[in-house]
Amino acid sequence: MKMPNIQKWDGPDAITCARALADKPYTIFLDSNRASHPLNQWSFIAFDPIERIAIKNNVITHDGRIIEGYDFFGFLQSRLDNCPCDYNGDIPFIGGFAGYFGYDLGRTLETLPDDTQDILNMPDACLGLYTNVLAFNHHANEAWYIGDNAPNIAEQTPQQYEAPHAQWQSNKTDNDYCNDVQKIIDYIYAGEIYQANLSRAFTTKLPTNFNSFSHYDHLRNINPAPFSAYLNFGDTQILSCSPEQFLNVKNKRVTTCPIKGTLSAEENSDILLNSEKDRAENIMIVDLLRNDLSKICKENTVTVPQLCEIETFENLHHLVSKVTGVMRDDKTALDLLKSCFPGGSITGAPKIRAQEIIEEIEETKRGAYCGAIGYIGFNGAMDTSIVIRTLIVKDGTATLQLGSGIVSDSTPQSELSETYTKGAKIFESFKT
Repeated sequence: MKMPNIQKWDGPDAITCARALADKPYTIFLDSNRASHPLNQWSFIAFDPIERIAIKNNVITHDGRIIEGYDFFGFLQSRLDNCPCDYNGDIPFIGGFAGYFGYDLGRTLETLPDDTQDILNMPDACLGLYTNVLAFNHHANEAWYIGDNAPNIAEQTPQQYEAPHAQWQSNKTDNDYCNDVQKIIDYIYAGEIYQANLSRAFTTKLPTNFNSFSHYDHLRNINPAPFSAYLNFGDTQILSCSPEQFLNVKNKRVTTCPIKGTLSAEENSDILLNSEKDRAENIMIVDLLRNDLSKICKENTVTVPQLCEIETFENLHHLVSKVTGVMRDDKTALDLLKSCFPGGSITGAPKIRAQEIIEEIEETKRGAYCGAIGYIGFNGAMDTSIVIRTLIVKDGTATLQLGSGIVSDSTPQSELSETYTKGAKIFESFKT
């Protein structure tokens, strides 16, 4: 694939195309749908992959066949290398891998405890290799089809959606969560860590006629986010409205935008901006990411052009920073992802000890939650989000995991309240 076949797309808009293609297994909709956000330029729909790759418990499968002799990231790179691409135009994703890298993929990178329950039983990562992509430039109001056989998609009026009722149950009570927060605070005062991200899972049974994409369409309207995504893997759907960019690579230039610090939008954002606790939480993760990027980037290129600035979403304010760098010539986007995975904002610092403590206290595997969703292109480009504010639909059940970053001056009750603030819009997408 020296040069992909790229043609202007004069068909329907991104959401209409996604509705038409959503039922096809391995359809991936990377949906940047928050118009006011600076990273809202591109949305992509990848469909009909030419290869399907997954990993579970360090066993790689490629189109259903077990692959031996590779580490996972090395195998992915070998598949990209099999399709060299000379394209360096403006469209960031012109084909390649798209899907998710689950949090538990981190077990292939570090030796971590492995006695936690696997309730969801998802692959640790699941990706398609795509040569069929619809790309939508929202800033220019232009679109392109990459591939050889453009889909025939007609304009359609979406059906009225009736949100189902939900009866949420958590694997831990509010009191349990507060006790777990205190355990992490105790670890911090014992000098084990500076910060850790603690979460718990909420689940609800779904009606038999539940349509995952219809619910995603509903959710994206009430909680628009710059890194929304819908992924259909047949027996599992992922519905994400993530606000957080993990890793972006274009022309060897790297950007990551960690979020640390949250406040209800009902409060004045200056409270968050001036919060020593939240700024410290953010700066710790910035330092961690600077270190991760420095392993892959050229010397003296890692900088922090944005530190602890306010971004406001539907019901909350966040503190957001930006770390940038320039990758070394001998490194790839997959090298970068491997170096930085899982993201510091959803592990803690130091990262490995924080991960060990998370395993001890949370007791269940996270699955896709706190991993990464996005693409890695034939042309070396990459864009991924942190998997937060995300529903996993599997086996007639929806799972929503919510967490918060714990530091020395955290209080259990405030961290508990923060988790409910973060989940409010997703809870609202169901009737109770």
